[in-house]
Amino acid sequence: MKDNNIIGDQLDFSNIKTYPVKERRNLVTIENMARPGEDSIPDWGGEDFDELVERIIEARTAGRPVIWSMGAHVIKNGLSRYIIELIKRGFITHVSGNGAVSIHDFELAFNGGTSEDVPTAIEDGSFGMWEETGRWMNEALKTGAEKGMGYGESLAVYVENYPERFPYKDDCVFYQAYKNGVPATYHIAIGTDIIHQHPTVDFGAIGATSGADFRKFCYSVSRLEGGVFLNFGSGVIGPEVFLKALSIARNLGYATYRITTANFDLVDLGDYRSKIGYNDPHYYYRPRKNIVNRPTSRGGKGWHFCGDHKVTIPNLYKKLISRLPEVKKGVIG
Repeated sequence: MKDNNIIGDQLDFSNIKTYPVKERRNLVTIENMARPGEDSIPDWGGEDFDELVERIIEARTAGRPVIWSMGAHVIKNGLSRYIIELIKRGFITHVSGNGAVSIHDFELAFNGGTSEDVPTAIEDGSFGMWEETGRWMNEALKTGAEKGMGYGESLAVYVENYPERFPYKDDCVFYQAYKNGVPATYHIAIGTDIIHQHPTVDFGAIGATSGADFRKFCYSVSRLEGGVFLNFGSGVIGPEVFLKALSIARNLGYATYRITTANFDLVDLGDYRSKIGYNDPHYYYRPRKNIVNRPTSRGGKGWHFCGDHKVTIPNLYKKLISRLPEVKKGVIG
């Protein structure tokens, strides 16, 4: 009997069944997103955190970049508006993330909700099979690839071209970054994202647009001397992409040694600057090596901060905003 889902030794995706996203119960919604300046957040920080804030202020006053890397839980924790405000105020000069970051951001912009109940949806193969998310994002990337655009820019231009589909675009990080002239780049591992399950997926377009974004990211990293790289919760893609971009920048002769790095996560690393061996599980935690220690070995300084994003990001925002009047004579304002 012929299997209509097989072409040679590959599965054909054309028969995959998708579902309207409006049928889904969302765990994260626009209504429960945090509101900067209105949230009641416990004070958090310390001397190291204060020093990081000073370095961010110094970097931006001197016109140096502050790159914001993140995993999807930052968006899923309802913190998009904090990032958007920091972009608008001039504190963030580049946003980067993995594919999941872009998907949750995109879904919030058109659907007002994101994040499904995976344990139940995987049981019948409905997990991730959302028609609008997959069709629209893949359409945006295919169109963007044809025009030589990057992944983030492709999504933002799509939102711009179809505003009626995106009633919540004011709370969309990649769109607001685009509107404020800040690159938002997404670094994709094929097979990791739900839009890769859609019948209309074009892996060539995904590769082309993400490849363009990597070059954009490398450009920002090449300007990082005197700047700051921040990573929030990305355990693999963020640290790996940063390390490769930094190596490229240094290989091409760009001074990227006097840099500041900071990793924010729930993982408690203890003395994260001490030398550890292969027998220590923390050795295999990529941000420890690829963000905090290795990139700063020739004159920079790196930190690891252990805390919930719902506490650390609002506190970082609060401290930076409180310093805004002091730096308005610089590049911020």
